[in-house]
Amino acid sequence: MGVFGDGNGGRRRSSESGEEEATSLRKRNEELEKELRKSQEREEQMKKELQRAWDRLRVAEEAEERLCSQLGELEAEAVHEAREYQSRLLSLVDQLSRAHLPSPSPPSVRS
Repeated sequence: MGVFGDGNGGRRRSSESGEEEATSLRKRNEELEKELRKSQEREEQMKKELQRAWDRLRVAEEAEERLCSQLGELEAEAVHEAREYQSRLLSLVDQLSRAHLPSPSPPSVRS
């Protein structure tokens, strides 16, 4: 009967169907391999970017440490200079006070 075929046609269709499926699977496999390569490239790029960020962070931390050290030295120097200034100011105030005190009058000579 025409509906069921003669047996050979069914095998041919099955064979063609298998070839189409194999072609489809190969195509899908190629697509997946292509996506995998792109994903690996993105991953490698992200690793490089992360390494660059890590390097920049390390440089920034080292710079921060140097700046903190310099700031500490400047603060110590500023405190030292402020103390010297205060000492000099007190000395000048003392000298000025003594200069404005009435000088003792020489004993008067009575004749």
